[in-house]
Amino acid sequence: MSRLSAKPVQQRGSVLLIVMWTAVLLTILVTAMASKVRLSARTAFNNQLAADDYTQMMSALHSAEMEILLERMSPPIDAPIETDSEGAILDRSLRFDGRPLRLSYPTPDDMVVRIINHSGMINLNRIPRASMQLLIEKRLQDITGEEADPEEVQNLLAAWTDWTDLNDLEGINGAERDYYEALDPPYLPRNNPELDSVNELLHVRGFAELFEGVDLESAFTIYGNNRQLNINVATREALSLLPGLTPALIDDLLAVRTIDSFSNRGEIGEVIPFENLTELSPWLSNETSDFYTLYVYRRPEPDPQSEEPDNLVNLTNARDRQRDAFAFDPANYPRKVPLMNESRVGDGTEASSQSNAESLAQNAALLRAEDPWEIAPGIGRQALSAVVEFTGGDSPPRVYQINPYATLPKF
Repeated sequence: MSRLSAKPVQQRGSVLLIVMWTAVLLTILVTAMASKVRLSARTAFNNQLAADDYTQMMSALHSAEMEILLERMSPPIDAPIETDSEGAILDRSLRFDGRPLRLSYPTPDDMVVRIINHSGMINLNRIPRASMQLLIEKRLQDITGEEADPEEVQNLLAAWTDWTDLNDLEGINGAERDYYEALDPPYLPRNNPELDSVNELLHVRGFAELFEGVDLESAFTIYGNNRQLNINVATREALSLLPGLTPALIDDLLAVRTIDSFSNRGEIGEVIPFENLTELSPWLSNETSDFYTLYVYRRPEPDPQSEEPDNLVNLTNARDRQRDAFAFDPANYPRKVPLMNESRVGDGTEASSQSNAESLAQNAALLRAEDPWEIAPGIGRQALSAVVEFTGGDSPPRVYQINPYATLPKF
């Protein structure tokens, strides 16, 4: 009798065990499916965010192109004329020196647009041999803190000459095909004065060490025919390589040109000493280029830990002024044409004059606080960049290069 009663108990225990294992397996299966659904939803959401970011960046990029087109077109008869503190007419094209711009066409307010004219960079394809020698001497002096060794200067200059000449004949202390083929990995010299990229400079013997730490993309260009620099739009990196300029003098030049542009060497001489101006003068020109680099990136979120300066509390936060396609009202445009020294901070316009220098300095302080150059120590902020050429005010630009991972220069 006890054996008969034990069988049902064993059967019930087996059924319970099967049920428990089935429940465990179903739980694992449901958890895995839920995790997969959650991952798919997150992926779709991130893809939508990426698509929205790309759309907004490309929209801002095209608006920047239109800004340059408007600048190159003949101004309307009733367009306001901007003047500096002395009554001289301002050249609006000098706005394209890398400052944040509020464009004539609507762009999302959390997108920052900067435009740099290539006349503010050193043209590697047009630089004379004597100017390259001065560049090498200045760079060696900055690295060592002493006068450049003439022999080292000539060796580097010979390597540059052999890289850009049209033959494989090695000059005195130069470097030609035999030298570069013996490297690991081997490569061939350019043997042509027309470089294809500014980064090609690092392949010349000794130049990687010479220009270590220099942002080549913002210091040099290979586009256009400019042999000199327009100091009104020159980048900080390009200025740091020029003879006669120190970091303190560069800061002074950049600070002064935000208020009034330089019209001649005499005005530059009011900022830097005569001896330094003598070294700098051969590099200077008032010409502008048909080539531009456009930078577009999302304005970084302000640090909630940081305290806003008391004198800037009343400035409008850009995030409170966001616009999108649904909120856009065509009746609000065209707005007033942005003035020379107008930034995206606030909606008011600012004319160039000595009286508003303090206001401009406050705006610049806010930009530095909200728009840091580095996302982490040693890691520069990335931006979508495009190199474009404009041949006139009635034709679309020609795009030479698009880089979605460009490093933003330090202006």
